[in-house]
Amino acid sequence: MDDRYGTDVLAAGWRDKNARRVPRIAAELDMVIEVAADGWCGAVTSVKSGHVELEDRHGRRRLFPLGPGFMVDGQLVELGAPAPSAPAARPATARTASGSFAVADARARVALPSRILVEGRHDAELVEKVWGDDLRIEGVVVEYLEGVDLLDAMLAAEPPSAKRRYGVLVDHLVPGSKEARIADAVARGPHGAHMLIVGHPFVDVWQCVTPQALGIRAWPEVPRGIDWKTGVCRGLGWPAETPADLARAWRRVLGAVSSYRDLEPALLGRVEELIDFVTS
Repeated sequence: MDDRYGTDVLAAGWRDKNARRVPRIAAELDMVIEVAADGWCGAVTSVKSGHVELEDRHGRRRLFPLGPGFMVDGQLVELGAPAPSAPAARPATARTASGSFAVADARARVALPSRILVEGRHDAELVEKVWGDDLRIEGVVVEYLEGVDLLDAMLAAEPPSAKRRYGVLVDHLVPGSKEARIADAVARGPHGAHMLIVGHPFVDVWQCVTPQALGIRAWPEVPRGIDWKTGVCRGLGWPAETPADLARAWRRVLGAVSSYRDLEPALLGRVEELIDFVTS
């Protein structure tokens, strides 16, 4: 006669016999994780002291204890730390410096008529370093003006249109500044309908690189009447006597940037806004 209750109902492990098995995986850098409890979703930025740090698409970060309660690709998982004997490996799907998912073997698109305009060469080099892959995929060209003062002349020579939109990134765009007055005048003018002018609050694009990326506590304060870049170099103890000194200082600043995490949010949001505008 069959034993419908099993051989031993009090045997150890009877409670877990039919429990759902949740796979345990290692939390690797850049892996996209969702928190089952509240839906928070972000990429892994660090795993240490029994916790995982996740950063969402807006740059916000939160810490969570390792263990159950996470989802990967819609499946419940239990997160564990990477093996201590090996560095955390990046997932198969790599990301660009801007945090976007990289497109393997993608060719650059033919450039769109629309473009992004920045004030100077340093601005263009910083945008290229972080968003270059994204811009080539979208077919967006970045041009520099050598100063927002020249924007009117450029618009007169090559006016924007519904099919040729301009997004403009301006340094030191704060209320009452010269840059803000110029931007307001252009926005109210005949070309305003096909343009988006945004900016960050810093005196120079150098300051859009976080002090932490450079290993300094803060950017030096530069008194009025002193060239800002020269004053910064002197404040940091860097040579600042010749244009070559300032060029080397910029290479040092730019070299400290490896991804969007090394930039201030005040710049990140504005560049993403411009890319959306010229590609929509």
